[in-house]
Amino acid sequence: MKTAHNIKRSVSLYSFQEEYFLRKMTLEDLIAVTQKLDIPGVEVIPDQMIPGYPELSDDFVKQWHGWMEKYERTPVCMDMFLDWNKFKGRVMTEDERVESIAKDIVNANKLGCKVIRVIHDVEPQILERLAPAAEKYGVTLALEIHAPSYYDSPHEQRLMEMFQRVQSPYLGFTLDLGVFVKRLPRVITERFLRDGMKKEIVEYLADGYEKGTLPRSSELGKPNTGLMDKVLEMGGSEEDARKAMIGAHMIYADPQLMLEYLPYTYHIHAKFYEMLPDYTEYSIPYEEIVPLLIKGGYNGYLSSEYEGNRWIQDAFEVDSVEQVRRHQVMLKRLLGEE
Repeated sequence: MKTAHNIKRSVSLYSFQEEYFLRKMTLEDLIAVTQKLDIPGVEVIPDQMIPGYPELSDDFVKQWHGWMEKYERTPVCMDMFLDWNKFKGRVMTEDERVESIAKDIVNANKLGCKVIRVIHDVEPQILERLAPAAEKYGVTLALEIHAPSYYDSPHEQRLMEMFQRVQSPYLGFTLDLGVFVKRLPRVITERFLRDGMKKEIVEYLADGYEKGTLPRSSELGKPNTGLMDKVLEMGGSEEDARKAMIGAHMIYADPQLMLEYLPYTYHIHAKFYEMLPDYTEYSIPYEEIVPLLIKGGYNGYLSSEYEGNRWIQDAFEVDSVEQVRRHQVMLKRLLGEE
């Protein structure tokens, strides 16, 4: 029996970064894989995958839509990055930042993407200024909530105040499910061991994270000297201490809280680090999260985003396609598609 909802599936082509970077797969190959894996929606990373971006040639736009038609896929989301340090000796002015994102809006429209994943640190006043352009081109600006931030973090709360005041259906959030890491990814702790970290330190980090007893900083961006000192005290190196900070920046936020904010959430990065052979994710409890998304009436895309590749590439052949396949099988099951 199918569950009644309007949630759709997609994949961020970021998931295949290993194969793309090593030239094992072209952009067309990646799109062809989405058809093979029965993934309806495509999320593109233009800075990585479109030659000359942010300039967008008519030839590329024609080719892109040709691929969408050939492989019967739907362009869903375009990820943007605001390179505000691009000018030597100074940062972009606010006007220049607005102009840069305005160009992304036009480009997303040309590619047929209805959503732009906005990089996290874009200020509320910039998005507010861009609301008319977003509405003109029919493109939603959805700022990414990414660990260690969550809906109740200061930046997100400033955005909420603006969203509620402006009341534009073209401004909102992209939620990265990496905010629900319940236990440290095994691919990360195993990499720590391969890199020479003492087993007792790795066990301390994994156990402390799962129990919520790791020394943590109380403010975002504040150096976590307590955790670093503890690792050094246990005989770890300075490099080990820096690596330990990965655990301090991962979070397991309260999934129930997102129900309040789902009306302002237009896209979701379905982050995963390791899909097991039984089609479950080692670290992120999708069995808890997806039913809440259905309950909350979320009606956007769940876009698979594989990030385990970088943690295994030192010792193993990365098979992003198989990992994404398993993830999509899991999503189909949880969404009641099979």
